Amino acid sequence: MGTIVLGLCQCKSTQTAGAQVVVSVKEQKLAVYDSSGKQEQKYPVSTSKFGINDKPGTYGTPIGMHEVVAKIGQGARVGAVFKNRRQTGEVIKPGTPGRDPIVSRIMWLRGMESQNKNAYGRCIYIHGTADEADIGRAVSYGCIRMKSRDVVDLFNMLPIGARVYITPASLPAVVSPSPAPSARPATRQAPLLLNPDGGQSSSAPVRLADSGSAKTRTEQPDNISSQHRQLPDGSTVIYSAPRTGGPGVVLRSKRKATQTPHN
Repeated sequence: MGTIVLGLCQCKSTQTAGAQVVVSVKEQKLAVYDSSGKQEQKYPVSTSKFGINDKPGTYGTPIGMHEVVAKIGQGARVGAVFKNRRQTGEVIKPGTPGRDPIVSRIMWLRGMESQNKNAYGRCIYIHGTADEADIGRAVSYGCIRMKSRDVVDLFNMLPIGARVYITPASLPAVVSPSPAPSARPATRQAPLLLNPDGGQSSSAPVRLADSGSAKTRTEQPDNISSQHRQLPDGSTVIYSAPRTGGPGVVLRSKRKATQTPHN
């Protein structure tokens, strides 16, 4: 009788093709992958205590492919508190009793599939939390929570437009690398700029109605439109959005989309 040899392989999932980050709800972990698809860094996280769901009002974590459409908090102190994506001026230490605000950094996600189409409007972020003792357990209200030092690391690694795949399964050892970019249809949107109040405008410089003496300016790198707001304490908040969204993407105002609990 011949010998049958069963080989073990690291199969690359087509579902995660192009993902730079994969979040495992099962493991409560987040992994970063390099350009060849190999796992290079891993962090503990917390997803929703209400399970996986994209329906508004359920506070679930939406699975599938997302992209980072805004990075907020560049230069903010570790532990800086954010409310409505703005720094309050307060800085708190991890484990502060009775406190569980969004802190340190925010990366705002937009769902790219029908199963997560509400993620942007539901304010699904990857963000820092002061409740670091619970990291590694499903305790959030939909967002991906991280320890402050970890979320700062991730923030510095990921560009606007980075793909984030959220799965109910375990983390893959490898993912398929990004496919070659296709030609942009002529029907894509004009450049977008995400304002601090959640509205949108053209990529032209915009004066913030509530900025007071704060300085505002607009930068236009190759692939994003950004607005930097210099705060009185010297820190900078960056609001950024892709110059062109994906097919059918509209970055709408979030004024009516914010849920009451902190994510």
